Amino acid sequence: MKILLVAINAKYIHSNPAVYSLKAYAKEYSACTKVAEYTINHRTEMILQELYRQQPDVLLFSCYIWNISYVCELMEEMHKLMPRLPIWAGGPEVSYESRSFLEQHPEVLGILRGEGEETFRELCSHYIDGRELDQVKGIVYRSSKGELVETPPQAPLSMDELPFFYEHLEQWENRIIYYETSRGCPFSCSYCLSSIEKSLRFRSLSLVYGELSHFLLSRVPQVKFTDRTFNCNHSHALSIWRFLKEHDNGITNFHFEVAADLLTEEELEFLATLRPGLVQLEIGVQSANAATLNEVCRVTDLQRLKTSVERLKKAGNIHLHLDLIAGLPLEGFESFQNSFDCIYGLHPHQLQLGFLKILKGSPMYEKQKDYGILCRKAPPYEVLATKWLTYEELLRMKWVEEMLEVYYNSGQFAMTMEVLKEAFDSPFELFYKLGEYYDKNGLFFLSHSRMRRCEILLDFIEKTDSGPKDLYQETLTFDLYSRERMKSRPAWAACWQEWKEASRRICGKKNAHLEGFYYDFTGLIKGSQKGYPRRCKERQFYLFFYEKRDAFTGQAAVIPIEPEEMTNDKTDQRDPGTAG
Repeated sequence: MKILLVAINAKYIHSNPAVYSLKAYAKEYSACTKVAEYTINHRTEMILQELYRQQPDVLLFSCYIWNISYVCELMEEMHKLMPRLPIWAGGPEVSYESRSFLEQHPEVLGILRGEGEETFRELCSHYIDGRELDQVKGIVYRSSKGELVETPPQAPLSMDELPFFYEHLEQWENRIIYYETSRGCPFSCSYCLSSIEKSLRFRSLSLVYGELSHFLLSRVPQVKFTDRTFNCNHSHALSIWRFLKEHDNGITNFHFEVAADLLTEEELEFLATLRPGLVQLEIGVQSANAATLNEVCRVTDLQRLKTSVERLKKAGNIHLHLDLIAGLPLEGFESFQNSFDCIYGLHPHQLQLGFLKILKGSPMYEKQKDYGILCRKAPPYEVLATKWLTYEELLRMKWVEEMLEVYYNSGQFAMTMEVLKEAFDSPFELFYKLGEYYDKNGLFFLSHSRMRRCEILLDFIEKTDSGPKDLYQETLTFDLYSRERMKSRPAWAACWQEWKEASRRICGKKNAHLEGFYYDFTGLIKGSQKGYPRRCKERQFYLFFYEKRDAFTGQAAVIPIEPEEMTNDKTDQRDPGTAG
């Protein structure tokens, strides 16, 4: 007997903890269960061949919005090849309209609904021990007469009953480790499936400590906690953060989704003491429109959220990732622009602009007609228009999303974008105008090198009269050398020969680069200056030291070089590694 659990992930670096948890929980049937993982980048023909060659006796697919199209095609083709093969599906994409899905897909025998560990164990018992199918809780299935039968739901499991399946970490090498210490969410956001699950459960800290120690001893690069709102239980969260600080291996990074407005003074003070890079926080702001947040039942103290983010940013040791959702009720184009500017002004390391997805089973799905929502029929069911937002406006917001990813979230144009925003009424207008320029010149949907992105930006600046061209030539030169020791100089950069000898003496054998500028960037480097940098009569020199980089951005340490140091024979004895 071979029961095959199939996961199709969005990327290779992702993994599917659900199928591994199912297999580990049904430990008495481990000899009969096997996991097969693929990505949506694999050709379905290749996956089909591999599934067929494994000759499973039972096939179960894990279904999500990013893979459901692939899964449906594979289920249909496998049924043609092996018509007697029982095919099952589970996961959020099939759990909430199970009967409808089975009616549309006659090749599927049944669906596992909700949390699947105990249900999968009972399903294994059906195929291996002969348990009657109607005695398996948490399923909808097709009877021998073709009727759809729904069994009672499973009771939520204690988190302590869930097995730890990461004992052999070698199979997750070069992939993200997903880990959960709680299930459920205390909030009721209408766009989220977690709002349906009212049972909030936590794993005992004694178990969590042992499992985190395993990750730390194995020196894995990153562990992403999948807890919906990690800090909703302050004692639980703070205990884990304290454990991570005490056992920090200097390498592993831990990612948490938190509600910033729930962070206490004690938590903020403690987080400020962590090693830079030990923890990164993802904060779902979604909107700065209080009426919108109220409409989607997202309880948020916006002022407290801003204060917490500012505190975390000032501490300078935690990577901050803030999220916004476009297309929410009561938020039109102008309102979203205000939300964008508000959150951009908090200067997160990354600002993700996502678009509302109408998920099956969510309260938003039930109210979409009330909100005049038009959404894509196919996954991921993304919004097209609402009462407050036209499709044309949404397309323009897509421009902003793309430009934000390229010129802000990439971190490759940090100095230039910090200066360039001064030429526009707001950050949103900058990214909007830049997107408009890309659209007008047919630059979207093309692959551009980093140098080409710089050239496009210089042309945009010139066309929009956004400031002196030589200033932006220098900021872009600064940005290029902040990331890497360029093998070839940009065409617009000053001739390096005039400080060639000083560069050899100062850099020596260090992995460093010396560059001269007519603009004074010292205040911008330190984050203490707002507005345009001052233009100087003489060149200002900066040393880019690549062996010391910012823990979050990867930018090289930058050291101002005083004029006398340019001719001082002892300059090469200076240790750039001590620079801030």
